[in-house]
Amino acid sequence: MAGAIVALPNDNQVSWKRRKTICEGPDYRDPVPGKPSALQQALMKFADRTSAYIINPAVGTEFDNCDEAYEYYNLYSWECGFGIRWGKKRWSEKKRKKCGLETKPYQLAQEFYCSCRGHPESNVKTCSSKTNCRAMLRLHRTADHGWIVKKHWPSHHHLDKFTKDLIRMLRENNIGITKLYSILGNFFGSMQNVPATKRCLKTVCQKINREQADNDIKKTLDLIRELRESDPGFAFSVDPDENGRIKTLLWTNSQSRMQYDHFGDVVSFDTTFKTNLYDMPFGLFVGVNNHFQTVLLGGVLMTDEKIDSFKWVFREFSSLMGGRQPKTILTDQCRAMEVAIAEEWPNTVHRWCKWHVLKRVRECVGQKYTSNKEFRDRFHIMLNEMLTIEEFETSWSILLKQYGLEKNAFLTQIYETRHKWVKSYFKGVFCARMTSTQRSESANHMLKNILSPSCPLHQFIQQYMKMQYIRDEEENYEERRNKLNSKKISTGGPLVVHAHRTYTLKVFSLFSQLKEESEFYRAIEIIPGEEYMAEHYDLTRVQHWCKGQYRVQVVHGGAEYMCECGLFEHFGLPCSHILRVMISNGVQKIPYSLILQRWTKSARHILPADLSQYKKDNPALLAQTYRHSSLMLKVLRFAEMGIAMCRVTP
Repeated sequence: MAGAIVALPNDNQVSWKRRKTICEGPDYRDPVPGKPSALQQALMKFADRTSAYIINPAVGTEFDNCDEAYEYYNLYSWECGFGIRWGKKRWSEKKRKKCGLETKPYQLAQEFYCSCRGHPESNVKTCSSKTNCRAMLRLHRTADHGWIVKKHWPSHHHLDKFTKDLIRMLRENNIGITKLYSILGNFFGSMQNVPATKRCLKTVCQKINREQADNDIKKTLDLIRELRESDPGFAFSVDPDENGRIKTLLWTNSQSRMQYDHFGDVVSFDTTFKTNLYDMPFGLFVGVNNHFQTVLLGGVLMTDEKIDSFKWVFREFSSLMGGRQPKTILTDQCRAMEVAIAEEWPNTVHRWCKWHVLKRVRECVGQKYTSNKEFRDRFHIMLNEMLTIEEFETSWSILLKQYGLEKNAFLTQIYETRHKWVKSYFKGVFCARMTSTQRSESANHMLKNILSPSCPLHQFIQQYMKMQYIRDEEENYEERRNKLNSKKISTGGPLVVHAHRTYTLKVFSLFSQLKEESEFYRAIEIIPGEEYMAEHYDLTRVQHWCKGQYRVQVVHGGAEYMCECGLFEHFGLPCSHILRVMISNGVQKIPYSLILQRWTKSARHILPADLSQYKKDNPALLAQTYRHSSLMLKVLRFAEMGIAMCRVTP
């Protein structure tokens, strides 16, 4: 039908713009004096057009009212040989109610359809029938209450393959619909040029989600196969249920296994993350490296958080890590997790996250905590700065008595479990300065930013590997930074110079803070060469519940130092009291017993005791993959065996 040509672009077509939705106003526009009507413009421009038709209902043609538009399109249909009829109208009834307007509903759009008739089929008894001609004219309102011809082509609501790929990648990284729509606006130059509405874009995203969820298990197995091909150290373990479905999935890779070999003495585990298609709790094993950065050790997806499930997780995790169990693990107050750790890792010290214990303190203590800054400051000093059990017990009783909180149920409850979370009770327990699962939660937050809520299993693992790559890049940057900043320093004394040469930059910064704190103490000799008292210079400035004197013992002529504060056992750096005694005795270097390998620049150069002679200047041990490191250790073992056989061979 000739009338369908109105849906095709021509030379006189103007670029279309989205109409601005309006809720009120007249249904017509007063004619502008001296401005020709649409019909007059069509007659004047006919000589310049190549079209055979005088009337030209092109996109962008404006009218003052619907009647004028009807007469204009009717003339065009008469020229082409078909008839028209009034079609659908779009009203602003909902917007009128939303805006609280008392006026009549405001018309937003008007359509005119073809009404031509053709010959009926043989089985149709009517004398005529519609021919389903798709010729149509759609009008939208303008800001000045006029009417304008708009595009309405189905192809304009379809996105090409490359745009869909862009949408898919953005959605995989948890970009919301509104932000995605804005990004497409920048991609196409302006919002008016985006070839889809926001509603259409939402439909496309829903279709992409359905496609990603199809055959999720097969896609997950294919992804694991690819990961194992690219990384032979990638390992996983599956715990199926009685129907053969995945109940728990645990995975790790070569980089994580190597990190565990170096920094697996302290592990944090948290399962509060549930952003995935199946609403499965996600558990994350993390540690801290020699640059005080968070390292990812493994991830696990679980269908439940029961004792048997946690027992399987801890058992399989240590199995994937070569059977080695951590010295300390930090978790939340989950009872099932506590029972599972006690059974599977009996030699591992279990401590609770301090933040989880105290997250209700604001609610349960009330205004004494929220409005009283003095109480709040003293409360946090008591929890974070007290080094000994004596200090904590004294300060706790004084603080509760002073503010009348002796019978507070919440404080009484957490006090009964103080040995699980109070820093003062961590003496002798190495925690790498971690007292909460904050590192696990920060990693979870980072993962949540790049995961959509309806993320399927294979995409979850894929995004996890991306996050691990980002963490590894940050660690590699710190490694290069430490190598470039290996200049010797000559200020601060011999101990500071030795510490700068030994520790990484971040750990050296913490050592320097302890060195500054030692300036407030003086060393008093009690037993010559064996026992000293580190006393604060001004005891009047020390809080009355805090200790101002700490006993330091020197063992084996200075080979070892022990302080009653227990900071070295908890953190792995000599405390300010030990440093004061060492400086007073003129010690030039930090004793080997006070240097923890995991905080040094050579933290990754670890060999078994029987192969320690190969430790220095061995570039092969700098390999960045678990496979290379393990192969090198095996080769060195064979070399040692060969040397031993040569010695016994006559």
